[in-house]
Parts: sequence; structure tokens; C-alpha cells
Amino acid sequence: MEKQPMSEAMYYVLLALMQPDHGYGIMGHIRELTGGRVVMGPGTLYGILTRLRAEGFITLKEESDRKKTYEITQAGRDALISEYRRLKRMVSDGDILEEVQ
Repeated sequence: MEKQPMSEAMYYVLLALMQPDHGYGIMGHIRELTGGRVVMGPGTLYGILTRLRAEGFITLKEESDRKKTYEITQAGRDALISEYRRLKRMVSDGDILEEVQ
């Protein structure tokens, strides 16, 4: 049975966490990665972080004062790579559109 596709937000959070970071750093990294196309608010981000932790895709690396630093786990890396490959297949499948003008 194939896993469900990730939401765009989950994908970008995992991608941003290839380097450990805290919440506002993750939001900034996502904005930078996407050239401003994806701007994630704190409510969305923290909901996704909670879900990713529950699924074992990320872990809390460090906590000080009000700042929590998260990092991706091996399960998270595996899921991210799987999603990346799925997305690449989808884009490749759409190559036929290059012929339609």
C-alpha cells in the first residue's frame, strides 16, 4: 500500500529541517527556498511540527527559554526522499504537455 502524498507545507518543513532550526528560522528558510512563493504562518508551522513529531519524522533537538530547535530523523529523511521521487515522477509524467502548444 502506497503512502499518502505529503502536503506542500509538510514537504517544505522537512526540506528546511535538513539543517536543525527553530520555528522562525524554518519559516524564513521556507520563504527563501521558494523565493517567497510559500509564506508559512506560526499557527500552520506549529501544527505541522506537532504532526511531524507524532509521526517520528522530526525530533526536538534542543529547548532553551522559548526557543525549540528541531531536526529531521532518518524516518523523516526517508519520507522526504520518497515524496521528492514521487513529485519528480509526476513532473516527468507531465512531459507530454511540452508537446501541446
